[in-house]
Amino acid sequence: MRRIFSAISAFALLGASAAHGAVTSIKDSGFAIENSVEIAADAQSVYALLAAPDRWWSSAHTYSGVAGNLTLEPRAGGCFCERLPGPGGSSGSVEHARVIFAAPHKQLRLSGALGPLQAEGVMGTLDITITPTKKGVRVTVGYVAGGYVRMGMAPIAPMVDKVLGEQLAQLKRVAEVRKP
Repeated sequence: MRRIFSAISAFALLGASAAHGAVTSIKDSGFAIENSVEIAADAQSVYALLAAPDRWWSSAHTYSGVAGNLTLEPRAGGCFCERLPGPGGSSGSVEHARVIFAAPHKQLRLSGALGPLQAEGVMGTLDITITPTKKGVRVTVGYVAGGYVRMGMAPIAPMVDKVLGEQLAQLKRVAEVRKP
């Protein structure tokens, strides 16, 4: 967890995000963020890519340090999980979130405390919507988290916003790669 928090902090200090995002609300008890990006790809391809976080999620924002250990089952009850390889072939795992709503090619909603929030008394809802546009789709990622965070919600909300913005920008880059 310390590695993830350090990565989140480092990224927040850079202040860079290709996606349009913002902390839309912050209170002592929680926060809401929203990021969106236009992707020159069809909804079916983008939805399929969402189900393959090993292809677009940043390794810097994983517990194992390897995005290839991530999986996501896009169905109610499905897990956004990560394998944690250990010594001698042993293996652990972490559940980042659980799918609570899946509408193929339109919307994916997950419930879970992401990153360093997992060690706090927090619950979060990650809502990903795909809306057709003239040039492809607009993907909007909203995250609402509430509960108790020892360091307070105000310092963590912008960090989470930046990290999710980075993931959305990477989703765009991967989705727009043209195959020969």
